[in-house]
Amino acid sequence: MGIIPIADALKAAEEKGLDLIQVTEKVDPPVCRIGDYGKYLYQQEKKGREGKKQTGGELKEVRLTYTMSPHDMETRAKRAEKFLSRGSKVRVTLPLRGRQRALEGYAREKLTTFINSLKEIIPIKIEREIKREPRGLSILITKG
Repeated sequence: MGIIPIADALKAAEEKGLDLIQVTEKVDPPVCRIGDYGKYLYQQEKKGREGKKQTGGELKEVRLTYTMSPHDMETRAKRAEKFLSRGSKVRVTLPLRGRQRALEGYAREKLTTFINSLKEIIPIKIEREIKREPRGLSILITKG
């Protein structure tokens, strides 16, 4: 429509049975449009909700066990690769129970071999090194 006086804009909106909506006041003259104000608010709210949605960035977990066989490790590595290719972060945990807690070195070795086998499949970046937690060990990785 171009630049028109505010009185004419209000009159045009009233004739159509709609509202004069100010889109932005940051420019001079302010940008306005004619439309239903309730519908405009709904659209803005909907747009805000869409921005909050998180896609592909969630945290996935792959659990290993202390006595896991090499074939099972390969299967878990493929699962982790699938999560990483989707853009998710992966936490690899190895829970320790009873006597296993005293033999933490072997568990760290197991995690390291898992990470190395995963590096052969897909390039990864270690976000958090192997960390001792109350129930075992964990490491956080992302696609590199």
